[in-house]
Amino acid sequence: MVLLTNEGRAMTSLATLSNPGRRGATPEESTLVRRFRWSALGTRCEVQYVCADNRAAQAFEAEAIGWVSAFERKYSRFLPDSLISRINAAAGRDWVPVDAEMQQFLELCSSLHYLSHGVLDVTALPLMRLWDYKAAHPRVPTDREIAEALRLVGWNKVQRDAGRVRLPQAGMALDFGGWGKEYAVDLVAQIARKHGLECALVDFGHDLCAIGAAPGKPAWHIGLEDPRQPEVKCWTSIAVRDCGVASSGDYLRGFTIDGQRYGHIVDPRTGRPVVNGCRQVTVVAPSCLQAGVLSTTVFILGPEAGLQFVSDMRGAEAVVVTDLARHQTKGFHRYEVTK
Repeated sequence: MVLLTNEGRAMTSLATLSNPGRRGATPEESTLVRRFRWSALGTRCEVQYVCADNRAAQAFEAEAIGWVSAFERKYSRFLPDSLISRINAAAGRDWVPVDAEMQQFLELCSSLHYLSHGVLDVTALPLMRLWDYKAAHPRVPTDREIAEALRLVGWNKVQRDAGRVRLPQAGMALDFGGWGKEYAVDLVAQIARKHGLECALVDFGHDLCAIGAAPGKPAWHIGLEDPRQPEVKCWTSIAVRDCGVASSGDYLRGFTIDGQRYGHIVDPRTGRPVVNGCRQVTVVAPSCLQAGVLSTTVFILGPEAGLQFVSDMRGAEAVVVTDLARHQTKGFHRYEVTK
């Protein structure tokens, strides 16, 4: 996705307030959009917000960046000392002690697995490693390799007890990548509200949470990228406020062998990349976490079953772009911007 203004142009950074520490601001200053960016969670994180007090703005930015950094240190599978990495390293051997927060996240994993009909499975990492599109020479695994990886996948295999968790088979692994970024977006939005911000847009790799509206506008406008011309063209834009937005698509990440393209989104039920004609799914929901979970689920289920799945979720709307057409839930049109 690409952020758009009401005029449809890519947003550029507006001037921030000067003279740090000065209390009070002119009406013009109080509507200027501040923007800060940093890299975390394997993506670019960006927050746009309005705050007339420089000290309050600095406090918010410091807390937001600090929380994301702590979350990543604890739960990233790419960091060898993280809790997730310690759990994965002990697979097939030991129980690993976990704190109350991790127990809550494991409960969340269980709920998401149930909600998504098994599509969102944090144990699917062996399959993701097998279909490694980032490899120097990607390849299509054999049926035997897929079957072996599938034996290591399944949320119901994870053993949990009070204050500890265990992966019973060597090679099993957990990965919070399917929902961790969206959860972090919502938490940073929560931090923004705690600091009294009424106008903000939290964007982590184009998973979003909108608070209020852009200054002087009725909503934040979000451009939906055209899968056929990514990073060049948007096929439409939507107007959102006080909700989350997330998109899933395989048009940027994947590999092609002998004319067959294999996307990066793998169905944990089959062990193979999704091939159902979907190119992009965008969901608007009450939270970014919910939007992200639904967009991934819809992409794997396919247009018909996926949109029916979203229709049963209160407050959520979706649009699916396929190779041949676009399909959407009945209420999605309420978010589309008409010229």
